[in-house]
Amino acid sequence: MSMTAELGGERSANARRHPHRKIQWSAYGYMSPAIVTMAVLSFLPMFFTIYISFTDWNEMHFMNYHFVGWKNYIELFSKNNPLSTAFVPTLVWTLVFTFLSTTLNYFVGLVLAVLVNDKALREARLYRTLLIIPWAIPALISTLSWQGLLNQHYGQINALLHLFHIPAVPWLDTPLWARISVILVNLWLSFPYFMTVCLGALQSIPTEQYDSAAIDGTSAWQRFAYITFPNVWRVSLPMLIPAYSATFNNFNIIFLLTGGGPARASTQFAGYTDILASSSYKVALQFNRYDLSATISVVLFVMIGLISVFNMRFTNAFKGED
Repeated sequence: MSMTAELGGERSANARRHPHRKIQWSAYGYMSPAIVTMAVLSFLPMFFTIYISFTDWNEMHFMNYHFVGWKNYIELFSKNNPLSTAFVPTLVWTLVFTFLSTTLNYFVGLVLAVLVNDKALREARLYRTLLIIPWAIPALISTLSWQGLLNQHYGQINALLHLFHIPAVPWLDTPLWARISVILVNLWLSFPYFMTVCLGALQSIPTEQYDSAAIDGTSAWQRFAYITFPNVWRVSLPMLIPAYSATFNNFNIIFLLTGGGPARASTQFAGYTDILASSSYKVALQFNRYDLSATISVVLFVMIGLISVFNMRFTNAFKGED
């Protein structure tokens, strides 16, 4: 009896010392649907992709694949491999596309937000509604529509240029114009998002700052440079960093608008507008090299992670403030 009493007393003492232990287990129960969903849809595919990158999983070894270690990574970065010939140019274009497109989208959205936020503009609500339309339309429909508009022979844009006696532009047929087209179409799809973010940031700026600056005789550009932009930049920067990562991995616009073309004469694994994500798709589904596709995906994953960490540390976007 004394031992039973001692055990009971110890349990009650533990219960008093840890009153939230049962609540913690119930919390895990509430979180289990999200945890299971993330494990099945995110973590398991991620680890399986990493595993495939160390095997020879391809069309010839679909069921009887073997573990090959770092062979795929060596093949990806070797000089005499057709895929490595396309990897470096594709990587450079991916970085250029990510920086130019996202930066352009942000500043266009910022300028439009400043314009429609002007109290002297009577039709500000109408303009806001019109400018938000590209964001409201599904990106799939918009991209396919732009593919038709930019057609060199039958597109409406070249037909409009013809009215002004301007020669037809090979929007999707030459490397330079195809890349310009990708950046411009991505601008059309993305600037409403940044405009909305910047509009929210503009609403948080106290009007007293502008009134004091106007009394001091500052110009409109000085008020933008020293009041508007620093305040908007501080608020919108946490939104800008994920946008760079999303553009770096923006498969949809490349696949739907150009299909990665025009084709390169030196390799068939990637065209002039292919980014690493679309190149990985081609390697897997067109050439059945799932091992190399997984290798590119792992390299892409590591690069996005490094870029995100560098941006967060360099900009202190997520650093807490007192």
